[in-house]
Amino acid sequence: MRRTSDRIESWCGRVLLFVLALGLPVASVSAGLAAYESSTRIVQAQSAERHALTARVVSDAEGDGARGGAKEVRQRAQVRWTGTDGKERTGIARVEAGATAGATVRVWVGPDGTLRSPPMTADNATATGWLVGGMTAVVVTAGAFGARAGMRRLLDRSRAARWDAEWDLVEPVWTGRFRR
Repeated sequence: MRRTSDRIESWCGRVLLFVLALGLPVASVSAGLAAYESSTRIVQAQSAERHALTARVVSDAEGDGARGGAKEVRQRAQVRWTGTDGKERTGIARVEAGATAGATVRVWVGPDGTLRSPPMTADNATATGWLVGGMTAVVVTAGAFGARAGMRRLLDRSRAARWDAEWDLVEPVWTGRFRR
């Protein structure tokens, strides 16, 4: 003998299981592919507009380098390069720690000849796709379990309310039996 609320809970559980079995892979793969394709377009656009040039360090690298373990990995220094238009330019770029004046470094410049960060790589696009697909799987799973917990909580409240109402009818008769 099952209550109506038990049947509702059973059917909702089956629907959520169906959503997880079919919806989870579809949502994860779709989101991952969309992120990968978007990142690939960014890789192509950045690779087309940015190009690498060789620059000379004008001043010794110093200060505020990113730390990798105990030693500084990259530091800022002033560099000088000749742009594709033949003009000599200067700017601040991140160089290897300890780079001295006169050292050559690779810099990336945009179409206007200003310094830019290196373009995004294909590996970055792949990693982005996997990350977004994985996070989508986590979110869909958490949503399904959250929906199940919420549905169960509502049904348990309903069951408790019905139990209280039935007990209010039975309790006076039940306790009266022992007073005789």
